[in-house]
Amino acid sequence: MPSFKIDLSTAVVFVATAPVPKLANVKTGERAMDRETGAPLSTVGLLVSDEGEGNLYQVTIPETGYQDGLAPGIPVRVTGLKARDWENEFQGQKRHGISFRAIAITTAA
Repeated sequence: MPSFKIDLSTAVVFVATAPVPKLANVKTGERAMDRETGAPLSTVGLLVSDEGEGNLYQVTIPETGYQDGLAPGIPVRVTGLKARDWENEFQGQKRHGISFRAIAITTAA
């Protein structure tokens, strides 16, 4: 499926929730890994405010793409944010949504 770049050039972005490990299998605790680099993946909540509107995005990012210490309220810059739509069937019910992925998240200096 295609992915779409998200322009954050006019947005203000804050950490909403600290990064947590992303799991490929909740039952076994297996970590999700980046298919290209093999880096473990994490999920971080970001509050994006732009043009008078605020949205909360759960963004997947490789562990190599952020520093320790990202905590709620810290202003950040996001590199390479993309959105991709998805759809699957789970226990006979169709589900769909949009997933977000970034290359890097750095503190705004």
